[in-house]
Amino acid sequence: MRDAVAAHVRDGDVVAIEGFTHLIAFAAAHEIIRQQRRNLTLCRLTPDIVADQMIAAGCLSTLVFSWAGNPGAGSLHAFRRAAESAEPAAPPRGRLALDEYSHFGMVGRFAASAAGLPFWPLRAYRDTDLPVANPNIRQVTCPFTGEKLAAVPALRPDVTIVHAQRADRLGNAQVWGVTGVQKEAAFAAEKVVVVVEEIVDETVIRADPNRTVIPGFIVDAVVHEPWGAHPSYAQGYYDRDNDFYSRWEPISRDAAALEQWLDTYVRSVPDRAAYLDKFPGLRQRLAAKAAPSAAVNYGY
Repeated sequence: MRDAVAAHVRDGDVVAIEGFTHLIAFAAAHEIIRQQRRNLTLCRLTPDIVADQMIAAGCLSTLVFSWAGNPGAGSLHAFRRAAESAEPAAPPRGRLALDEYSHFGMVGRFAASAAGLPFWPLRAYRDTDLPVANPNIRQVTCPFTGEKLAAVPALRPDVTIVHAQRADRLGNAQVWGVTGVQKEAAFAAEKVVVVVEEIVDETVIRADPNRTVIPGFIVDAVVHEPWGAHPSYAQGYYDRDNDFYSRWEPISRDAAALEQWLDTYVRSVPDRAAYLDKFPGLRQRLAAKAAPSAAVNYGY
């Protein structure tokens, strides 16, 4: 992970870290914090705790997003402090620039870039104030029907980082469960880093090709990082740490407590294994039970 971030994430980059409640690349975000990357633009449909941590660490100057909160537990208070700050500088002491869309607006932005298009049309934003607040949401006329449609610009990250269950060494990455927008975000980006629970032989990937969400030919780095999505979850490997999300609420409210948390669990540890060691019993508590899917016959 240290090598992948050092090689592919630069100060000032536009970085997409995707995963819709599932497979959120927390380990990658923590390495970005350890390497003290600055002035990043983070792109996420749901900037939850991972964004709160990166904001508090001073990594971000801009957030491109469609919903912000601590799912099931409350608000993101480092996010709120930075978004509501009167200071013009970037976090953790100054203002965070916001570029807000609906969920499908963000999907459309990634999809446009993935398809090599300059924008994406959608039926959305009618009777809302988002186009007033965000000048990047425009209106276009359909050349076939004359209908007025919303349009959002293509979003091309410098690097997209996704977490997946498994990949081979060529980067062919497989995901099952909630897939979110990892595929679109990966195809939209200049560079792609795939972080996985397990690296498997190419024959395993070829035996179940429909699970391959991200093909190796667009991948620049593969990182083997078990438990790299904690406190979110990896279907079939470990469950969501709901207690963590609840505990984050008071931590996030207190800037000093959040800073202490980052020092203890991110900055002072060299890697993910050392992070996990700070949570005794975590692996046993959250380990997924076996619930295999039925096999399919790909024969002909």
